[in-house]
Amino acid sequence: MQEFTDKRTANTQDEIWLVEHNPVFTQGQAGKAEHILMPGSIPIVEVDRGGQVTYHGPGQQMMYTLIDIKRAKLGVRHLVNALENCIVNLLGDYQISAHAKPDAPGVYVDEKKVCSVGLRIRKGCSFHGLALNVNMDLSPFLRINPCGYQGLEMIDCAQLAGPASLVECQPGLIDHFCTLVGINSKQMKEGFDD
Repeated sequence: MQEFTDKRTANTQDEIWLVEHNPVFTQGQAGKAEHILMPGSIPIVEVDRGGQVTYHGPGQQMMYTLIDIKRAKLGVRHLVNALENCIVNLLGDYQISAHAKPDAPGVYVDEKKVCSVGLRIRKGCSFHGLALNVNMDLSPFLRINPCGYQGLEMIDCAQLAGPASLVECQPGLIDHFCTLVGINSKQMKEGFDD
């Protein structure tokens, strides 16, 4: 992401990356060591996004948004809102009531967090994005204070009768996000399908 962003020109096409990580704790720029309680054998990687510590692992959908926000005429707040609302809308497709919180980025269902959001803007371009818990082992979250909140309970889509696999959630995730930021999702899907 850093290399892609650093090498971008005014003509570089925006990209959305959908990935799944091996188990890892990532510590954001504002991260405090006291929020990492018992990492055990899971590596801790310092990253250049905002926010505190979170966990990434199998069964979690990462969506990295590599967008020239200046060219797209998007503000940072608009982009964060779009990331959160694409999850709210995706879960709404499954009749799940979810919401964002103005003071704690991410998406929540009954005060349990289902999705984390963290961004970095450099040279007018965004990278990083969101982490949606789809169908995963949530126990590593017990080894940290997720996003810096002691006792914050994490949940995944499968527990909510939402999408049960990454493949199932991906089309709706892309469609909702692209609609919210005014990007042509067909163009994004063409790159995704390759």
